Amino acid sequence: MSKKPKAEKSKRAAGIDIGSRTIKLVIIEGDKVVLSLLSDTTHDPRSRAKELLQGREYDALLATGYGRGLMEAELEVPTVTELKAYSAGALHLYPQCRTVLDIGGQDTKVISLDDTGRIVTFEINDRCAAGTGKFLEVMAEALGFTIDQFGEVALSAKEGVEISNTCTVFAESEVVGLLARGARPAEVALGLHRAVASRAFAMLKRLPTTEGLVFAGGGAKNPALIKLLRDELGDVSIPPEPQSVGALGAALLARGK
Repeated sequence: MSKKPKAEKSKRAAGIDIGSRTIKLVIIEGDKVVLSLLSDTTHDPRSRAKELLQGREYDALLATGYGRGLMEAELEVPTVTELKAYSAGALHLYPQCRTVLDIGGQDTKVISLDDTGRIVTFEINDRCAAGTGKFLEVMAEALGFTIDQFGEVALSAKEGVEISNTCTVFAESEVVGLLARGARPAEVALGLHRAVASRAFAMLKRLPTTEGLVFAGGGAKNPALIKLLRDELGDVSIPPEPQSVGALGAALLARGK
């Protein structure tokens, strides 16, 4: 009687997303996430990434994100673009996904996918901080809030103050002027969130469709941005760990390799 062949061990694959504000590491075995970590990028992202990978077991690794070039040049780690990584991660979590919005610390991206998951078109706002997580972080500090408080503060306002400047430097001066004229911080906070959301709307409207929208990145942890998006666009899917979507996608693509 012949012996049954041993079942092949599931391939462990890792994805690391080195962003401007945070580094995300995801390790999968088959379709199951076995490890998910998030850390501040710090002043030395290469060393921080090496620390996160230290002692981890995986058969394949792909790097993505703002600092992926550091991994490729110094650690000989293969890389994948954020567009491909976020698309793969969003599709894995939500098979109906046809549109991805990523509001990160450094830039804002919108991606349109076809029925097969192929990228049809995309836009990236990376020329200035306007409309990004960095913009909201600077504005939160100017108003005396942490970034974690900022979304809830904005939601507490009944009306928002219109913000005419989306350049971070000019907007900060405008905020100071509004407060000096008696505007409530919560009203200013709501106006600032509307300014960020309006930039995202403008980018999304240039895509073929906004159906099957998945909102990822650090911005998707902000309750005010989520509400503004849903008020304007209806159904919007928010991943359980929105900041790790790119790292998950990189791990899935590494497994494919």
